[in-house]
Amino acid sequence: MDLVRMDEKRLNIPATHDERMELRRELRDFVRQKSLCPPVSLKQLEALAEEFVSLKGCCQELTSWLMVEINNQLWIDIIATIPYERRLLMLPKCLSRHGECKAEFDEYGLLCHRCGKCVIPTLQDRAEDLGALSIVAEGFTQVIELIENNVVDAVIGVSCLDSLEKAFPLLVSHAVPGLAIALNDAGCINTHVDNAYVEELLTASAPEGHALLDHDAIRRQIDNWFKREELECIFGRQNDKTSRVCLDWMITGGKRWRPYLLCAVYQAITGDTRMNEDVHRAAVAVECFHKASLIHDDIEDKDNARYGQPTVNALYGDAYAINAGDALLGEGYRILARSNNMELVRLIADAHASLCKGQGAELEWCAAPHPIDMDFSLEIFKNKTVPAFEVSLLLGLACTGNHIHLRPMLKAYSEALGIAYQLKDDMEDFSQDNELAVRPSAVLALRTMHSDWDDERVKEELQRMVSQYKQQALDALDSLDCLELKRLLYQVTEKILK
Repeated sequence: MDLVRMDEKRLNIPATHDERMELRRELRDFVRQKSLCPPVSLKQLEALAEEFVSLKGCCQELTSWLMVEINNQLWIDIIATIPYERRLLMLPKCLSRHGECKAEFDEYGLLCHRCGKCVIPTLQDRAEDLGALSIVAEGFTQVIELIENNVVDAVIGVSCLDSLEKAFPLLVSHAVPGLAIALNDAGCINTHVDNAYVEELLTASAPEGHALLDHDAIRRQIDNWFKREELECIFGRQNDKTSRVCLDWMITGGKRWRPYLLCAVYQAITGDTRMNEDVHRAAVAVECFHKASLIHDDIEDKDNARYGQPTVNALYGDAYAINAGDALLGEGYRILARSNNMELVRLIADAHASLCKGQGAELEWCAAPHPIDMDFSLEIFKNKTVPAFEVSLLLGLACTGNHIHLRPMLKAYSEALGIAYQLKDDMEDFSQDNELAVRPSAVLALRTMHSDWDDERVKEELQRMVSQYKQQALDALDSLDCLELKRLLYQVTEKILK
């Protein structure tokens, strides 16, 4: 459910404590019968809430509250396995007694004096007794920061339904293991919450701890692999100029998204934090292909700077740069061939051929421009942009040696994500007044198809299409039953399309 649609619904919650607890019990049974793996999208949460409304004959105005509670039931068994010291209890200031509370409020939240006039100190003391972190603050933005900075793994948040309407999509899109409890009354003064329910969720525990995927550890490992001395072990020490140029380019700049995705997919599926030699080689090889494509792109686009530094063609000329790019392609195939897993070689070769096909179609159009429609642009995106996302995910899958049944899902996800990314890129270029008429972009297609549209109408349509394909990417994950892989892909979607 998007924010606009949520705002159109009248926010409401069940009137009495007994009604709320009865519905929560019924929701627990309803969700368990579905055998769903979190996270699930807002669209899917809305569909589940509406199914429950129809099944139980509930009031339609409860939909938003039901979505929050359904999400709680999806996450509670996972959060129960997370150590207390990795949990955060977040309470709203409005639980304090207005006009009587003497507590100060600084950048970290409310500094409670523990006067005993409200429930805040009781809940905070319970959290601290367990070893959990507790804050009194407004908004969930800082919760995302705490999660991303590896301070906590899970959040139990109390807020009014109106605030949850704004914050809830943020928690869902970032795949945060979270439980949300709506206040029982509206307004921002002297509010109440089902205290026992908050404590029930806060204290939930299970004997088996769940070790969430450590994304920072993966990043650190990859950073080590791309240090000069580590790359020399993979490439072999060679003193010729071309090899030195290739090595210099491999350690220069970039976020190394492709090696990260490959390794993260492998770990998410296998749970193996000790990445073997095949994973190592595939991660280096996929970056070789990426860096080679950048060299060739810079030549074709006549770019002289990348990462704030001169490009290879700017330093050595086009002919030498072509040769260096070709050398990196050769290194990539040579490294993969040493893995004795020909599936890795086939996947890279398919992606390589597709990317060249897409680039070729773009170059052909640039040489002889003609009117285009959106189908033409999307076909280029599928060949030029999509393989860059897809190949890393499929390589990570292939390194597991199993789970081939996940391939169609990853391909569908990658196609939708790649198209959404390129549409977003076109929209940002358009917003920055860059000249897009020199290549077959989505902007040019819309202008050709709708000559009467002004710039704002074009931007609105691009944004609509980005949202459409983003949702398609998430829809592709609906049936995925691997928690860590699903969380990873939700987070990747949010970061790439943020």
